[in-house]
Amino acid sequence: MRTSVSKVTVTTDHRVGVLVLDGAKALDVGIAAHVFAKRPSMPYEVRVCGERPGRVDGWNGLAYAVSHGLETLTWADTILVPGYRNPADTSTSPEVIEALRIAYARGARIAAISTGAFTLAAAGLLDGRRATTHWHYTHVMQDRYPEIDVDENVLFVDAGQILTSAGAASGIDLCLHLIRRDHGVGLANHVARRLVSAPYRTGGQAQYVPRSIPEPLGDAFANTRAWALEHLRDNLTLAMLARHANVSPRTFSRRFTADTGITPMQWILRARIDHARELLERTDLTVTQIAETTGLGSDTNLRRHFGSIVGTSPTTYRNAFQE
Repeated sequence: MRTSVSKVTVTTDHRVGVLVLDGAKALDVGIAAHVFAKRPSMPYEVRVCGERPGRVDGWNGLAYAVSHGLETLTWADTILVPGYRNPADTSTSPEVIEALRIAYARGARIAAISTGAFTLAAAGLLDGRRATTHWHYTHVMQDRYPEIDVDENVLFVDAGQILTSAGAASGIDLCLHLIRRDHGVGLANHVARRLVSAPYRTGGQAQYVPRSIPEPLGDAFANTRAWALEHLRDNLTLAMLARHANVSPRTFSRRFTADTGITPMQWILRARIDHARELLERTDLTVTQIAETTGLGSDTNLRRHFGSIVGTSPTTYRNAFQE
């Protein structure tokens, strides 16, 4: 008599290690630990560690009591290195460098928030790569590590296994981006709502907005972007966006690009693709229906732009992420 055995699929939480170093900034540490904090909706497990268990002195009179040491880097699937004060005057210990190199060699994903990128640079993990850090230190990094392609005009850089972000707030953008990579737009948007954060800012958005852009115009453009997200199905044009912002099309295009790092119509296209991703994850609408709903017009147009931005087809994406 044969006995059939049913297969049981076990879902393992993605393991995140947060490496807190001397001088660590509280906001950077908090972002890394809080975004991935375990809760029913979050398939992650977080461990905060230091070079060794015990007290780690932070910046501005703060200190952290960590329960784990560098062994956490052998456990983690993703390692986050928060920023710290005075990276130009701070040296990374050989033990931390070796632990990061070993983690990288075994395939762990490693990301830095703000000046945490200097630790990755010291370990040689950014050599020959494009990377970023807080705009105040980009020239310092370029001078100290000329083999790194330092980009001072972005919020974060995704180089595959290695990721870097600008100042602390862009650490949230980086973490949301990691969640999008792991589990799709739906969960990332859910986390963004919980954090009361913008659901998606592209990595290419400028991290430092020139002071020549008047503050009231920035507010107007934010309102226009929110309005555009509610009207993606319409045939949006540059003239319509400028009219909503109450400026000329030329002025709107120039200042929008300076603010976000991409042109208004590129932003609209990415917003439409982002909406399409969530519909693919959370509905059973056909590709043609999604193309109409998002304002992309036809399934051919959707497939073409989806492939160029996301790097795969809508059907393949749906099979990977649909709930």
